[in-house]
Amino acid sequence: MKYLRFFPFYVLSILPFWMLYMISDITYFLTYYILGYRKKVVCKNLHLAFPHKSEKEINSIAKKFYKHFCDMFFESIKLLTIKPSEIENRFKINNLSQLTDHLKNNENIMLYTAHQGNWEWLTTVPLFLEVNCNTLYKPLSNTYFNDLFILMRERFNVHCIPSNKGYRHLLHLKNNNVVSMNCVIGDQSPLGKSGKSQTQFFNQQTSFFTGAAKIAKKTDSIIFLPYLKKIKRGTYELFFETIVNSASNLDEQNIIETYAHKLEEVIQKYPELYLWTHKRWKRDGITY
Repeated sequence: MKYLRFFPFYVLSILPFWMLYMISDITYFLTYYILGYRKKVVCKNLHLAFPHKSEKEINSIAKKFYKHFCDMFFESIKLLTIKPSEIENRFKINNLSQLTDHLKNNENIMLYTAHQGNWEWLTTVPLFLEVNCNTLYKPLSNTYFNDLFILMRERFNVHCIPSNKGYRHLLHLKNNNVVSMNCVIGDQSPLGKSGKSQTQFFNQQTSFFTGAAKIAKKTDSIIFLPYLKKIKRGTYELFFETIVNSASNLDEQNIIETYAHKLEEVIQKYPELYLWTHKRWKRDGITY
């Protein structure tokens, strides 16, 4: 029954990539030119992040972002049915040995990720590694789409854990000597009384969750920032940038600052591949 619930998305998923990209082009036209979905937010974010770029340059990045944003949606739906062999052809991993060497030494790994490239395709990494793989996520209020994303993300043996249960679960694995690779998205805006820390990010004093740093320290993890370069539509190259070789030796603020600095460098290189639709600085004193 759970598969029948998502029948429309399975129909989309079995379409060949070239057909999905035709639909994506139509979606881009509607999203950018007709609906103007969050265009003010995107342009405001880009102006804040790149104050020295001209209006023409900002508009160019915005258009490229919306094209990628639409492509990424359909590429993510493709996870429901795509064959592992096709993923291996479309998802090139540049320096996988960095991870395998640590895993062989029974060291835990944290992938301190961001909304960059096609972050949903990171759930296919277990195809290339034999390791207990977990990802922390914030459940969506819409249970239908929440269940759909869990179905997509867990297809290649990633265990999805609600973020409010993640700390205990990963600490349990550590205490039972289970080596694991754990994925935490670090660029979401902290809400309410969530543990947070501030650091400079794109010229703004920006709040970050402290949870990822706390988990990394408690599990004594090697921390990597995974980021993606888009070779062409539907083909990516994945890189792993070292953030910390031993989280237990650093304080949380240092980990967060290093993460923010390296993520900013990646976004500077590939600005159109970052998710600009979120009001990232709204809660840090900047009005939209």
